[in-house]
Amino acid sequence: MLVGFVESAAIPALLLTRRADHLRNHRGEVSFPGGRLEAGETAVEAALREAHEEVGLEPSRVHIRGTLPPLRTWVSDSLITPVVAGITGAGGWTIDEGEVARVFEHPLTDFVREDTYASEVWTTPRGESTLPFFHLDDETIWGATARIVAGLIELLTLQ
Repeated sequence: MLVGFVESAAIPALLLTRRADHLRNHRGEVSFPGGRLEAGETAVEAALREAHEEVGLEPSRVHIRGTLPPLRTWVSDSLITPVVAGITGAGGWTIDEGEVARVFEHPLTDFVREDTYASEVWTTPRGESTLPFFHLDDETIWGATARIVAGLIELLTLQ
């Protein structure tokens, strides 16, 4: 999964997609570009390939910064390795409509607005968990994507 920071503006923006409504898992949810590893691929190689396939992101625009600890999704029981990267230039996206309904860039500062963050306690197969939600102006981010965003904010704001 590519956790991309678009670096073309004064305020970095996260590159996000809304998954197509006809998909079997996580349909209609906001997510980072990404997908399953192919045989012999590393997490970085898969993130670059999937971002290119889903939104037309040219690997030459991507500058890998590192990875975050893997996390497991509750619905599809997938293990995700977030690959953090800077992306040179905004826009120029080519959507694969088989996987993506929408691609958008959202300023990082909006994720820390008082009216954006909420949380709920859910009972999951792994016990009770506090789940973060980010209510943006036109999308709600929850699930693994919100957990990654919350983790990023925590890392970026540690003093």
